[in-house]
Amino acid sequence: MAKVKSHKPLKTRSGVGITPEVADALALEAERGYDLANARRRPIGRPSLGGEGTSPRLSFRLSPGLYREATQRAEREGRSVSDLARDAVARYLDEP
Repeated sequence: MAKVKSHKPLKTRSGVGITPEVADALALEAERGYDLANARRRPIGRPSLGGEGTSPRLSFRLSPGLYREATQRAEREGRSVSDLARDAVARYLDEP
């Protein structure tokens, strides 16, 4: 028997739960059309690090064991693996 995924309740960007009534109201609003002159631009993507413009992306591979250790340590410390990698590169570059 196939396992059914449970989904989180859907919400709008402002956090309002999408009930059938909210869905109907949103559909009516969309059918009337939007005045894009009043639309706010939202930045796409993640903010840059260090406030120095666009942050370059660095991609590299790890052995499965090293990746497992990194994810476990990141979880213990409440950090991301990317944060650990940034810290490791910075420490490496600071060494003589």
